[in-house]
Amino acid sequence: MADPMMKALTAIALIASLLVCSSLASSDVPFIVAHKKATLNRINSGAERVSVTIDIYNQGTSTAYDVSLTDDGWPSDKFSVISGSTTKSWEKLDAGGILSHTFELETNTKGVFAGEPAVIKFRVPTKAALQEALSTPILPLDVLADRPPEQKFEWAKRLLAKYGSLISVISIIVLFVYLVATPSKSSTKGSKKRR
Repeated sequence: MADPMMKALTAIALIASLLVCSSLASSDVPFIVAHKKATLNRINSGAERVSVTIDIYNQGTSTAYDVSLTDDGWPSDKFSVISGSTTKSWEKLDAGGILSHTFELETNTKGVFAGEPAVIKFRVPTKAALQEALSTPILPLDVLADRPPEQKFEWAKRLLAKYGSLISVISIIVLFVYLVATPSKSSTKGSKKRR
């Protein structure tokens, strides 16, 4: 007897949760998703630049207003801002819209750095308080890491590994065209004998 009762309760709970989720999903609010990425670029043996890009997406059904981005997770004793700013503001972000912000830092401190997510604040017309969203965190950056020197012909090995089958097919086609286009010795001897 407990088994049919349990199935009925589970079904009712499932239907209730679907109804709640559908009512929340149909509400007219912005849904902010932010992706943060950082890339390293060595400029000389003692310094490295970090290019940071933060893309902000509004996946909701209404506009977000007074959108502000703050990325203060970069210690000023290790990183200095070269171009751009770690903060940015926009008037609004429409539903389905995308905003992007890029800035560049420079460091001469060696070590592994794990950055914090950026903070995005925005206003929803139906709520008095500012809403807050966090970006994705970045993967740890190994700043000024000792990288082994690239060996000669390493690029050729990578090229063959990536496009080896394509290179083989092109080589076979070129060989086939060469064999078809050049006359064979037996056909040229026969044409000389006939004269």
